Amino acid sequence: MFVFAQQPSLANQFVAELRDVSIQKDRLRFRRNLERIGELMAYEISKTLPYHNVSVPTPLGIADTQLLRQQPVLATILRAGLPFHQGFANYFDQAENAFAGAYRGYSASESDEFEIAMDYIVGPDLSGKTLILSDPMLATGRSLEKVYHAMLRYGIPAQTHIAAVIASPEGIRYVQRQLPQCHLWLGAIDDHLNEHSYIVPGLGDAGDLSYGAKV
Repeated sequence: MFVFAQQPSLANQFVAELRDVSIQKDRLRFRRNLERIGELMAYEISKTLPYHNVSVPTPLGIADTQLLRQQPVLATILRAGLPFHQGFANYFDQAENAFAGAYRGYSASESDEFEIAMDYIVGPDLSGKTLILSDPMLATGRSLEKVYHAMLRYGIPAQTHIAAVIASPEGIRYVQRQLPQCHLWLGAIDDHLNEHSYIVPGLGDAGDLSYGAKV
């Protein structure tokens, strides 16, 4: 498990601005900060991927270097995950992409009990590839688990990385228990989930802050 907040870096500034109630009113800046954290995570994840030696012709000769053996598949959960996902796509710019629509489906009683509903999923062949599944908030971990298992209809990836900006201890434990084969990449680990299963102190609703409140 890799956690940006456990070491000094610019990622901590971007996370702080995401949390700040005055700065987060600027939707463009909020989305850009999610994107920038995605870029930083993409770079860190890239260090763990397989490479191969290649020779590149230049105007004056041949340069030897190492390039990715295969681009990963980038997956995210609509709609909150889009800016974060874009950061990964900026760096893995030849990657295939997958998307899922997953959300909390509450009962008619308006209680705090919910199930994860999923009504849309699309993706490329995942067989033997590296999957990077991103979502800004790892709260209960149930939506990430459901989307991951739904993605397996497209094939079994060789390895899977799960990326989140902010995570709860409860969500981390759930994902590690349900998806022990996955690698976790986090911006920060917060204190706990409240009675509504929202991360505290968290930052609010990443989807609403990025795109406006739902009705």
